[in-house]
Amino acid sequence: MAAHPHHVFPIPSHLTRIGAVGKVRRPDGDPVAELKQITRFEPIPNPAPQQLAVPYSVFDPASSKAAEAAGKLVFHCVGDVGGINGTGTQQAIADAMEEQLKTAKTGERPSFFYVLGDVVYYNGQQTLYKQEFYEPYQYYQALIFAIPGNHDGDTNVRRGDPVDTEPSLFGFWQNFCDSAPQHASPYRMSMTQPYPYWTLEAPFITIVGLYSNVEGSLDARGRSDQQFFLESQLKAAAKDKKLLVTVHHPPYSLDSAHGGCPDILNALDRAFHASGRTPDAVLSGHVHNYQRFSRDAGANKVPYIVAGAGGYAHDPRSMHKLQKNLRTPQGKGKRKPIPTTVKGVVLETYHDEEPGFLRITASKKSIDFEYYLVPFDGSAVTLFDSFSV
Repeated sequence: MAAHPHHVFPIPSHLTRIGAVGKVRRPDGDPVAELKQITRFEPIPNPAPQQLAVPYSVFDPASSKAAEAAGKLVFHCVGDVGGINGTGTQQAIADAMEEQLKTAKTGERPSFFYVLGDVVYYNGQQTLYKQEFYEPYQYYQALIFAIPGNHDGDTNVRRGDPVDTEPSLFGFWQNFCDSAPQHASPYRMSMTQPYPYWTLEAPFITIVGLYSNVEGSLDARGRSDQQFFLESQLKAAAKDKKLLVTVHHPPYSLDSAHGGCPDILNALDRAFHASGRTPDAVLSGHVHNYQRFSRDAGANKVPYIVAGAGGYAHDPRSMHKLQKNLRTPQGKGKRKPIPTTVKGVVLETYHDEEPGFLRITASKKSIDFEYYLVPFDGSAVTLFDSFSV
């Protein structure tokens, strides 16, 4: 009997593991996705310089000095900001942060904005930086730093979109890793971060920023460049300062679409063990909502924060919702902590219905986190969550 012309061979078994016929649904409460069998990786175009740690005073001497005098450093932080669906939400968040700049008391004015990746959608194109970055933040009178996200480095386009002719990370490199500051727009200079992954040595805090590539991995198979960077930076970080690690793909997430990234979780855990240093908190984006996990770390609890509702999600339907059986509708009383399937890891709180941003204050004694909601309907900005470590 002749073979059916449209089904000569069965689907290879290895393809069924990467989404050819669907993916396995994570159990309720499992904050880590299944390990991918095949992970796409886009090499960073240029080799890393020797010096990847930069004092904040190099970028803004006056602001650094003012923070030292005030005894605290304040900054804004959120990820997934690019407004390819329309910049209304992104602009509303920018306006809310601008208002905090204007109304802050002496010593409490945010010094900069730190983006947790996915600056420009859909592929980080240089041609879209004006629309998705410079115009929304044109009145934000402070520096803006960033780490790249998957959409900043990916070169695969959506079906029907024009071919992406730019190399991976081209737009990010031009606007955040420039060799010298230059007018990228009439109202903001390009940034001169040393590399896509890098360390910001600021008053009272060290921020080690990672690049988790397009599918959530630090290094290509057989390489360990960024893993070595992370371990060495953790070892070198000043013991008398607070320590943050930022990475676009979150180690933990209870959203229904993504889940936490196992490669990133494993890479961080290896680095913490090898360096003997655990950060005070881990910040991520990628998932378009807000989640605050706590993880037991000996006598301490380390917050793992997802803050990826910075503007791309432009309406309630585009927010990433928590797993259905775990959700408590907003307004139904205070949300209780949700235990996960991972021992010692608890989802302390979350918000998956409105966008928002973090305001972080670092001092010698603590890091204070505040998460503000910026409602889609234009109503007042409100403080949703606050905690200290």
